[in-house]
Amino acid sequence: MIIQPQIQGVVARSCHPIGCKAAIDEQIRHAQLQQTTPGLPKNVLVLGASSGFGLASRIALTFGPANASTIGVSFERGISDKGIGSAGWYNNIYVKDAAEKAGLITSNIVGDAFSEQTRQTVADAIRTQCGGKVDLVVYSLATGVRPNPETGEFWRSSIKPVGESVEGYSINFESNSLNQVTLSAASDQEINDTVKVMGGEDWLSWMQFLQDNALLAEGCRTVAYSYIGPEHTHAIYHKGTLGLAKTHLHQTRHDIDALLSGIHGKADIAVCKALVTKASVFIPGLTPYLLALYRVMKAKGLQEGCIEQMDRLFYQKWNDDNNRDNEGLIRIDDWELQQDVQDEVSAILAEMTPENFEQMADYKGVLNDFLKLNGFGYSDVDYQAPVDIEQLKTLVP
Repeated sequence: MIIQPQIQGVVARSCHPIGCKAAIDEQIRHAQLQQTTPGLPKNVLVLGASSGFGLASRIALTFGPANASTIGVSFERGISDKGIGSAGWYNNIYVKDAAEKAGLITSNIVGDAFSEQTRQTVADAIRTQCGGKVDLVVYSLATGVRPNPETGEFWRSSIKPVGESVEGYSINFESNSLNQVTLSAASDQEINDTVKVMGGEDWLSWMQFLQDNALLAEGCRTVAYSYIGPEHTHAIYHKGTLGLAKTHLHQTRHDIDALLSGIHGKADIAVCKALVTKASVFIPGLTPYLLALYRVMKAKGLQEGCIEQMDRLFYQKWNDDNNRDNEGLIRIDDWELQQDVQDEVSAILAEMTPENFEQMADYKGVLNDFLKLNGFGYSDVDYQAPVDIEQLKTLVP
């Protein structure tokens, strides 16, 4: 079977398993180039480990100098009558396969991270694989839906401004176009639901579960990922429903600090740069900014992907308090927010239109990063070669 990209708006409906392996191999090579530093974690739980920053965290800590034993939790689907499966399914498979070949320890738990059953499976894995305790928990769940544990109903997030409607542009990868969109202001219910899904409540709940079951090592740390961004993105992000959810996430850090005080543990927020991820492409108003940002940061030699960000986090900034801002946040968006970068981004955005965006900015680069999320766009993969479906069916995470 020959597999080609199938794109609907900003959603990829297909993935290429061989390309997913190329993506994993590329990130592993980058992690292996890092220099060791004292105080690295040795037993790590990654919640949301199959794509984006969670996947990059797992690769950085497994294959980089930390050589950590990692447990990755994700909710992915394999090959079936309905399709080839998700990119995350194959990412999990190839991470584990590469680790085993390198003599490293990692395992996959495929299941709903919000379910009690998955939590118990994680607890069993920590006892079996990590000697009963982890010293780092990475919280990187990215989802639009979270079940209410009391009622079984679902909270659903909304990407909307707060207070008043906002007009802006949104990219469409299917039609290769930049389209004007108007987003109405979020209702109180939509605000509340978005905070429930994307705020810090579930992060705290996970840490409470792990603490109650004595699964956290002395001095255990936990980290969640956030984004703040420049003024260009504030109306839809920092001051919108997403920003309110991130504010709740930031506040939850202090609750987790209190929870972990008895074991001298600590909660961190790492503020990342704007990147093409499966979550970010859904944010209207952010994608035009990404187009301009990619052009400027590449020209200045500052561009990073998820793996570069996570390698810099764990191998340069992790144990240095000088890398924190006045709120105690670890800033790995520092290169993005340099004044010279933002001045040039502003100049591009001022002139960008639906007619000239491909010439003014880095549309090809953003599109290629989007394709790579699903295993397409790698020059060393023959996309005209048939993929053995029966062989894929034998692969398990």
